[in-house]
Amino acid sequence: MAEEKKEKKLWKLADDAMMKEIDSFASDYIYFLDHAKTEREAVKEIVKQAEAEGFRNILDTDGLKSGDKVYYVNHKKSVYLAVIGTDPLTEGFNGVGSHIDCPRLDLKQNPLYEDNDLALLKTHYYGGIKKYQWTTVPLALHGVVALTDGSVVDINIGEDDSDPVFMVTDLLPHLAAKQNAKKLAEGVTGEALNLIVGSMPLEGEESESVKKNVLKILEEKYGIKEEDFTSAEIEAVPAGKARFLGIDRGMVTGYGHDDRVCSYPALRSIFSVKNPKRSAICLLADKEEIGSVGNTGMESHNFELFIMMLLEKTGIESPYALQKTFSASNVLSADVTAAFDPNYPEVMEKNNAAFVGRGISFNKYTGSRGKSGASDANAEFVGHVRRVFEEAGVSYQASELGKVDEGGGGTIAYILADRGMNVLDCGVPILSMHAPYEAASKYDIFMAFRGYSAFLEKAEKQL
Repeated sequence: MAEEKKEKKLWKLADDAMMKEIDSFASDYIYFLDHAKTEREAVKEIVKQAEAEGFRNILDTDGLKSGDKVYYVNHKKSVYLAVIGTDPLTEGFNGVGSHIDCPRLDLKQNPLYEDNDLALLKTHYYGGIKKYQWTTVPLALHGVVALTDGSVVDINIGEDDSDPVFMVTDLLPHLAAKQNAKKLAEGVTGEALNLIVGSMPLEGEESESVKKNVLKILEEKYGIKEEDFTSAEIEAVPAGKARFLGIDRGMVTGYGHDDRVCSYPALRSIFSVKNPKRSAICLLADKEEIGSVGNTGMESHNFELFIMMLLEKTGIESPYALQKTFSASNVLSADVTAAFDPNYPEVMEKNNAAFVGRGISFNKYTGSRGKSGASDANAEFVGHVRRVFEEAGVSYQASELGKVDEGGGGTIAYILADRGMNVLDCGVPILSMHAPYEAASKYDIFMAFRGYSAFLEKAEKQL
């Protein structure tokens, strides 16, 4: 895109009516961020909103017809939604795929210990983080503990104003000479990301009295014993609410933009689809931050199971139906990209950078070095997406993730492309990616919603 094209549709062209839409959408998104800090919480909130929009669990349906709206939950951590079109599914679907997991600190299986009158929880970081960013930040604990009697206890400590919070400490500057001399990546180690969880001893106990006091509180409040951590999934995430950023309230800052800043617009876009020609699908996967692995990641064949259920319930029985469907389908891999940061211009090549407030950005390829790990979308498909966006009045820009050989990154695009679909990475530019708090323009967030909606409705079959 030429520079003048990048500048064509910006804030200055948003009239009062659009500004109200942008503000309303941003407020709805902030609510989602606050209620979906883990993948499990995200699935619960997504299902709640989907059912309010008339979506039904596909397992509760006998057959499907044009206009029907269904969802399928995969092991409580990923979810797929569909609106059935008038064309047979084997003619292909239009989809938007995103992920709902985020970088964080996971508790280890045996996390609790005491050291010199402090009780701490050991963690194992999840995803690509800068470890030093997670020190001295108020953290909350979210997750579940599965007990041996089959019951599951929900954990959410640190979000209510009356709750305590947790913290990873850091060295004071007065004693940090050696730490300051280290490389940035080595200043805080993974094994040092331990949460302070208690400091008061249990009366009458001589050894590990602080740890025992913590265990007493956990058992009284949650019915949890120390051995129950073995079958727990508890995540330490930044405590507190997402907020508007800047005196003009033009941006949103909070935990989890990567990738809820794309997954929420993707969800809202499928809510907007009414009686489409091609079936519309929104897929929201887990574990992208660690390689899309596991039975809830995009590598899982449970997505194929969902498509096969759609085929079966719409009356299609061809032995080649699944592959025919995939080969005729169009998907936007809805994931964030790096926004140009004036504080760090040296890692960006401005002609091919994404900028805050200029709309949704698509990356023809991601990967690293010589495009390693990229799906590299076909030119014809990129041209088709451009036409769909321009006809819908969507502000967009084209970019790549920093300078060549500076680094790189990936999305779920290559996994979808491997199944034969036309795929293009297309998402919101953000600042401070993978930090405890990230930032995105509310204009770009709204343009993502508009772009995904137009794509689900208007994208056509590509050979």
